Amino acid sequence: MTRAEAIKKQQELLDAAKLENRDLTSQEQDEYDRLQRYVDKVEAGEENSESPSEVQENEVDEGIRRAVDKAVDLERKRSAEITQLCRSFGLDPGGYIRDRKSIEEVRAAVLDHLQKTGTPISIRVTEDEGDKFRERSSDALIMRAGFDVPNPADGARQMRGMSLRDFAVECLAREGMNTNELLHMDRSELYYEMCRQFYNPTAAFPAILDDTIRKSIVYLYDSVPTTFQVWTTKGSLSDFKSSSDHEYIIGGTGDFLIVPENGELKADTPSTKLLPSRKLDTYGRQFSMSRQAFINDDISFLTKVPGQYASSAKKTIDKGVYTLMYKNEKIFDGVNLFDGKHNNLMISGSKPTQKAVQEIILQMQKQKDPFGDAIYITPQYIIVPVGYEFDLAVLFHSSQVTGSDHNDINPLYNYPLTIVQTPVLNALAGSNAAPWFMVANSASARGIQVDYLNGQEIPTIRRMEKPGVLGFTWDIYLDWGISVRDFRGIAKNPGVAIG
Repeated sequence: MTRAEAIKKQQELLDAAKLENRDLTSQEQDEYDRLQRYVDKVEAGEENSESPSEVQENEVDEGIRRAVDKAVDLERKRSAEITQLCRSFGLDPGGYIRDRKSIEEVRAAVLDHLQKTGTPISIRVTEDEGDKFRERSSDALIMRAGFDVPNPADGARQMRGMSLRDFAVECLAREGMNTNELLHMDRSELYYEMCRQFYNPTAAFPAILDDTIRKSIVYLYDSVPTTFQVWTTKGSLSDFKSSSDHEYIIGGTGDFLIVPENGELKADTPSTKLLPSRKLDTYGRQFSMSRQAFINDDISFLTKVPGQYASSAKKTIDKGVYTLMYKNEKIFDGVNLFDGKHNNLMISGSKPTQKAVQEIILQMQKQKDPFGDAIYITPQYIIVPVGYEFDLAVLFHSSQVTGSDHNDINPLYNYPLTIVQTPVLNALAGSNAAPWFMVANSASARGIQVDYLNGQEIPTIRRMEKPGVLGFTWDIYLDWGISVRDFRGIAKNPGVAIG
């Protein structure tokens, strides 16, 4: 052992005690003093060389030192567990640590205390140090991958340069393994130790991987430039059973009637019509962190890869919504979504010109509910394939009719329509006619809705073991369903082919 190594070991003892907010244990203090005596001798020039007999003695000393290191690590772990347990119930851990009580004896003492007091102890719950470590570790990995973390956990910025191997060593050392032995392990050996902890619910390293993946999924899912969420309504279902939509009916309650003086209010029973149904399905994929990825310190499996799957989930919903509109299949009443019977289909296709836009708006505003009463529909969105953005900008923001020789006023000038442009319609149409649509404000008439299980929009991950795969494996899945709530809230122009 060199002087530098001895000083480093002293600092490790002090850092461990400081981290756990306690004094050195008796064993740690003895070790610290022994190291100090060694440093003093080296500085005094008394250990500049070694004789053969001294070499043999040093080998014995090295074995003793390793045994002491192991004992120190065990004592550190015992003290940390006792401290955490006692603080959770408002007790002083000092006496239990000094009296060399085991964690089982401390648990028994806590239960005995609760039984004697007869009432729960009023405590202030604080975040466990292990939770804080996992939080700042996952934030550090996210920042290292290039994501912007607005409010990273304390200490995360200082850890962003750590490799996966560094995190593995730190996690295993916190769980009681000898730090010196861990530092001498190669990446393959460390990966084996990590895999042994795969199903350990208290293991830090797998939990850090899970937290990092979840955060990357949220960041990347929110940034996917899909458009369905702009104009569809969002719903929530609690199970996977087909559910009738009883909120569908608009009207059917009858008019209010005059009540003469001392007259009687007449009873009314709301009428019902054929109702649409909503149902969820589960969609998912699976991905793995390979042994090679760990050895190569490749963190893309924690950030970019899961995020890409999350992005794929959102794009799948986007494609599903526009495919439903494009294919125009039969809905709950046995009629195609866009049909003359529904009064929501233009007879001939065209580009979104002034005339075509006015026609589709007026047709939507003439819709009636299932009982023959007028509906006050307010068109809010015009959904078009890529290619019409600039034409629509002129159409809605020019005060005069384009190309007119008489300076005619443009009736669509600043008309309150939001333009939604999607390349999915282009891809579905190919060289065929690409349709475009008008969608009403959801408060006036429903159109298409996307439901999620219990309102959960972000994909869920589950760490699991897959036979034959050498690595950590995760399932990623999301539950959703797409349904037509009411054909009156959406209309279609068949469009034309876009060059």
